[in-house]
Amino acid sequence: MPMDVVNQREAVPFTTVDGSTIRELMAHRNSAIRNQSLAEARLAPGCATIPHHHAVTEEIYYILSGAAEMTLGRESRHVSPGDAIAIPPGIRHTIRNTGPDELVFLCTCAPGYEHGDTFLEDAGAPATLRPAASA
Repeated sequence: MPMDVVNQREAVPFTTVDGSTIRELMAHRNSAIRNQSLAEARLAPGCATIPHHHAVTEEIYYILSGAAEMTLGRESRHVSPGDAIAIPPGIRHTIRNTGPDELVFLCTCAPGYEHGDTFLEDAGAPATLRPAASA
């Protein structure tokens, strides 16, 4: 089996259901990986992802550059480079770029990211199972 190597510069960016722009670095769509995915996500200054949750997928965000406010459930916290954030399935979350520069972070998902496992929510409403648009 050949070695899978994907360079960030060669990964084609796309916008996820939650509004972030990501470059999928490793996933079942471009490698031998089947049970997880790794993506680089970017948010412009002042922008935020749409509050959402995943029914099945657990995530880890790892901040590379920029400053943000991470909201997980009812808790919000400032995050910066070097911070890793655990996001269990079923928990509403959003991240907002609070700095003057682009926010760049890695996002791992297990199982791998799929549009169909992203459920958008109203910021002040309780969790709902309203599916987002499919890919």
